Amino acid sequence: MKAAVSYFNSIFWQLLPSTRFFFLKRKLLTLAGARIGANVRCASSVRTFVGGSLSIGANTWVGHEVLFVGGEASITIGADCDIAPRVSFITGTHEVEASGPKAAGRSYSLPITIGSGCWICAGATLLGGTVIGDHSIIAAGAVVRGEFAPYSIIGGVPAKVIRNLLGASPAELTLD
Repeated sequence: MKAAVSYFNSIFWQLLPSTRFFFLKRKLLTLAGARIGANVRCASSVRTFVGGSLSIGANTWVGHEVLFVGGEASITIGADCDIAPRVSFITGTHEVEASGPKAAGRSYSLPITIGSGCWICAGATLLGGTVIGDHSIIAAGAVVRGEFAPYSIIGGVPAKVIRNLLGASPAELTLD
């Protein structure tokens, strides 16, 4: 995404009513380089600080104080998703440096992919390398990294499959 336009958006959006002017917000995100589907609705406190691509599918709600941050990796969110307040999408991280002056070594980023029809509950953190299957639920406060099958309910720190919406056992749902 274009850093200068994203910076402008972060300032300008705060002047807009939180749950209004969705067309204008979609247009501004598109100008910043994001791919935004029809009827995407973002609260005014959403922040985007990503160098990679951002794609949000149609009819998705992005709640208050949601943060998209990281390096050059992509963040892809499917259609018909609900993203609750204070969810963080973090693509960037560091290699562990055991013998250097600090523990955080070389930086890198990994993509995040969220399937269609997902519900991400308040305060969840999604880390780079995460793939969530369609129609899954991520519990409030979960810290998620890994690949999860469709129709999973995912929660905890670190996150794991709690159960399946269709009755399958957790062992059948993890794709790792």
